[in-house]
Amino acid sequence: MNRTGVLLVNLGTPASPSPRNVRRYLREFLSDPLVIDIPALPRWLLLNLIILPFRPRKSAAAYAKIWTAAGSPLLVHGEALRNAVASELGAGYEVELAMRYGEPSVRGAVERLMARGVSRWLVLPLFPQYSAAATQSATDAVRRELARVSNTAPVMIVDAFHDDPGFIAAFAEIARRSLEDFHPEHVLFSYHGLPERQVRNADESGVHCLVSDECCDVLADINRNCYRAQCFATTRALASALDLGPDDHSLAFQSRLGRTPWIRPYTDEVLPELAKRGVKRLAVVCPAFVADCLETLEEIAMRGSEQWRELGGGELRLVPSLNAEPAWVRAVAALIRTRAAAPL
Repeated sequence: MNRTGVLLVNLGTPASPSPRNVRRYLREFLSDPLVIDIPALPRWLLLNLIILPFRPRKSAAAYAKIWTAAGSPLLVHGEALRNAVASELGAGYEVELAMRYGEPSVRGAVERLMARGVSRWLVLPLFPQYSAAATQSATDAVRRELARVSNTAPVMIVDAFHDDPGFIAAFAEIARRSLEDFHPEHVLFSYHGLPERQVRNADESGVHCLVSDECCDVLADINRNCYRAQCFATTRALASALDLGPDDHSLAFQSRLGRTPWIRPYTDEVLPELAKRGVKRLAVVCPAFVADCLETLEEIAMRGSEQWRELGGGELRLVPSLNAEPAWVRAVAALIRTRAAAPL
């Protein structure tokens, strides 16, 4: 029987919340030229003289707050998703989980699938919106490992699924359950940020991205690879599915690093604006993350809630991510089957 090797790829996680393991993870992550996209020498200086001497201990403390008895939430949810998707797909598919940085590694996952004799490869980067820093880096890593083992089997890549009906329906189903008993006054869609230069680098025309306040209001050929525009498209689809009016929701970007401009608006600056409007009950949805992780559990549910209380807000509720919810498992299986059936 011909078998398809399916590789689910997420960003990564340290092996433990210790400063040593977090430092090792950050070194691998931030050494990637697609993540910190500056020349090699300045990147080395930034990483080794500014980031690694100080950030690991702070990040380790944050990881310790969300670490569970089973380990990293991102890994726990990823393994549950892998198992559920394998069961949903059934015969003819072999499914592995890989992390772009850390363990389980892309190399190890490729070798495990090779050992099972797969005849073709399908890669699903678990990033709904496309970015070179995440999506391209993950697919490049897989291709390097396949080239290393001289594998000539066909490789299929699942494209960004920011507006995929199954993805939208699954997130809306989870959000609806959370919102119905919370009755928020406002819903904030918070996405991982990117440096502005990375968004501009994806602009093939060189004249569209970030040149006006309306540049992301429509997703078309000219900005089809724009991460920010895809985030706006996801928000429009989810707001429609949840019956949210224009005044009932907004969009922002979190997790910025360093002093260079990142795409706006910033989540930590939108919160004060919402508080000034008199919003008390705020729900936050994070549709750039398919599994709960540091950025959702610590940055939003903990630090975001603390900031919200200090601003005089009432309650901030994080809407859970997709994790391994049945609707998301079905959506992932549908993405895989659709891509596997399409021409190479």
